[in-house]
Amino acid sequence: MYTVNEVSKRTGVSVRTLHHYDRIGLLKPTRLTEAGYRLYDDTALCRLHSILMFREIGFSLKEIREILDAPDFDSDEALIRQIKLLELQKKRIGELITFACEIRKKGVKNMNFDIFKSNEIESYRAEIKAKWGGTKAYEEYETKAADKSPDELEATAQKLMYIFAESGAVKHTSPDSEEVRKKIGKLQKFITDNYYTCTDEILRGLGQMYVCDERMKRKIDNTGGDGTAEFTAKAVLAYCSNKNSG
Repeated sequence: MYTVNEVSKRTGVSVRTLHHYDRIGLLKPTRLTEAGYRLYDDTALCRLHSILMFREIGFSLKEIREILDAPDFDSDEALIRQIKLLELQKKRIGELITFACEIRKKGVKNMNFDIFKSNEIESYRAEIKAKWGGTKAYEEYETKAADKSPDELEATAQKLMYIFAESGAVKHTSPDSEEVRKKIGKLQKFITDNYYTCTDEILRGLGQMYVCDERMKRKIDNTGGDGTAEFTAKAVLAYCSNKNSG
């Protein structure tokens, strides 16, 4: 365990900032001593590392808290995305340096303001926020989760996996069959009842995530058998398309 002063010296983050992170729920101490002093373990330091990385790449404290507290947050995937964003920023800084050197050499004539646009960086940052935080669905999930114990949350997650197992049991049939449509409808209702309002648009996004997110894909396939995630994604697409056409 580390005291707040030890964490400050080790990380360069001021004691005042650590106190602020505690107050806003971004980084809570692992425990308090009887005298009320904050103590942090290695897990807390790992979270602080993630906080500082997200700060470096331009996220607000509110956005960082939403991302880190997202139920599907994956620290390994987050690091990959952080590296990608840092690479984009490195590329942009290089372009700005080259641009500035050209101005110094040739003077300010026919100024091109395109260099100051950061569409690629902003687009990638928005992708991270969309995946892990800042949505009404996530806020709704937080509200529902607040009333449940860890055991209840785990039981809910297991019930969700049972639905994927049911989907895996019929993956030899057409994704557009009536039987499969009922199972996707059951999946949508379960998510709405236990997590957040699962609109058709959100359901479509989840269907894509089931195959694009390797961690989720592995979990679904381990539950329902190989190919379950792919089949469920196709079934979701067919389900939503049929509803829209109807």
